[in-house]
Formats: sequence, structure tokens, C-alpha cells
Amino acid sequence: MTDIERAMLDIAEVRDRLAMTQRFRGISGVAAIASGCFAIAAGVLQALLVAVPQGAYEQRVYASIWLVCGTAAMIVNYGSIAHWFVSDASVRDRWQTRTVGLAILPAIALGAAITLALLTRGAFSYLPGVWYGCYGVGLFASRMMLPRDVLPIAAFFLVAGIALLFTPAAIALAWWVLPIGFGVGQIAIGVLVARDRREHP
Repeated sequence: MTDIERAMLDIAEVRDRLAMTQRFRGISGVAAIASGCFAIAAGVLQALLVAVPQGAYEQRVYASIWLVCGTAAMIVNYGSIAHWFVSDASVRDRWQTRTVGLAILPAIALGAAITLALLTRGAFSYLPGVWYGCYGVGLFASRMMLPRDVLPIAAFFLVAGIALLFTPAAIALAWWVLPIGFGVGQIAIGVLVARDRREHP
């Protein structure tokens, strides 16, 4: 092994150790998996009620299902963070909580504002793209605090969000679109977080 190769290995080790010190421990893998299950359940409910919503009434039903699902997911995830913050967090962990909160807040605020604007204008077909895209931006913004393997999932959310903005309503609003990302994708994030916690307690 040459000196350059040894130096590169040393740099990689330092980078990995630095990433571990920055890793945010307040995110619950169980909560992420639960929110993914919520999305799958919401997708099944949509399939039963308005599989491909057409007309103002069905689109309002669609929006109601997914807004309730999103609210429940946020309550579970942020509730677990709040519980961890109160019971287990150190001074450094509390600083990380504020850092993560500030990193994600712009994506959440933007997503909420655009959602409200689209709802008031009846532009329901853009909602999936906005939700995917804003969540992907939030994941990228907090990537240093998450397991490295989450990055491809964040990229998927961002690319899917952009694509959905140009997708016909019959596809964008279909019952299976949101469960793919916010169901399967969120469960995958939960599994990665839980695995990371086991490997690096």
C-alpha cells in the first residue's frame, strides 16, 4: 500500500467518524416504519373509495385522505423526537435537534404553502409532485444527520416529484402513486435508521 493510499484510507476513516458524531439519534426507525404503514393504508382506502379521482368531489376526498395521513405521520415522527428530546437527549443531541428542525423546516413550510395554494385553486394533480419533491428536499437538507444509505431514497423522492409535476392527472392521482414513496420508501428509511442504531448504538 502506498503512502497516498494510506492517506486516503485515513481521510475516509476520519470522515466516517465525523459523520457518526453528527448522526442525529432522535429519529425513530419504528416511527418511520409506522408512518409508511399509514401511507399504505391510505393508499388502500383511496383504492376503495376513489382509485383515480375525477371531478371536484372525488379530488377533495383524495386530498382529505392524504392530508389526514400526512398529519398522522408527522404526529408520530415528531412525537417520537419530542419524547426522545425530553427523556434521553444530551446537550449535543439537543443542539442537533434544533439543527435538524431548522434544516427540514423550509421544506415543510414550502410544501404546506404550495399545498394550500393548489387546494384553493383546485389544482389537485400537482399535489403528489409537490409532496414528493418537498420531502426529497427535506431529506437532502438533513442528510448529514441520517444514515448514508438514505441518500438514494432522497434522490428518488426528488426525481419522482419533478416527474409527477409533468404527469397526467390520471396517473399522478392514482391510488398507488403515494404509497410507493411515502409507504415503501418511508418503511425503507425506517429500516435503515433502525439498522444504523443497532450497528452504532
